[in-house]
Amino acid sequence: MDKATPHPLFKLATELGPLLVFFAANAKFNLFVATGAFMVAIVASIIVSYVVVRHVPLMAIVSAVIVLVFGTLTLVLHDETFIKIKPTIIYALFGLILGGGLLFGKSFIAIMFDQMFNLTPPGWRALTFRWAIFFFGMALLNEAIWRTQSTDFWVAFKAFGAVPITAVFAMLQMPLINRHSIEPATAETSDVKRGDV
Repeated sequence: MDKATPHPLFKLATELGPLLVFFAANAKFNLFVATGAFMVAIVASIIVSYVVVRHVPLMAIVSAVIVLVFGTLTLVLHDETFIKIKPTIIYALFGLILGGGLLFGKSFIAIMFDQMFNLTPPGWRALTFRWAIFFFGMALLNEAIWRTQSTDFWVAFKAFGAVPITAVFAMLQMPLINRHSIEPATAETSDVKRGDV
């Protein structure tokens, strides 16, 4: 079944909703209750996304799996360390996938970002490299914050810091994307090449 194009606000709600639930539950109760609520919310967001647009982005699926694994470890072992290192694992994993792909002449950024645009091979390489570095940087930032700051500060950063930082970085890539964008008429050629650049 062909996927529908989601409204930007719907996409934002499904991505931010679980984080807001996580923040609110932590503020009202504690990190363990928040972890359980986050797990339920992220599964709900994936179900809603599939029901509405018949499609779930790959990044959302990978993130949800890691959330469920580390969230379960957090609750079963009653150790908040697991949920705190979860973002580090996700960021590092995405960075390794993108960076490792480049080493083998592959650019996986189009797959990770749901094929949102069509670029020339040099454009895919440059964008992939930038996002790989960004994800490694975010992994280090998460490690620095949860190891040196309070739990409440870390939760607030996760809900209201990481998303804006990612959004700003994404916007800063628009000049590169515009420079390397190709016309729709040649999009099919790009689709063939982007996995081999």
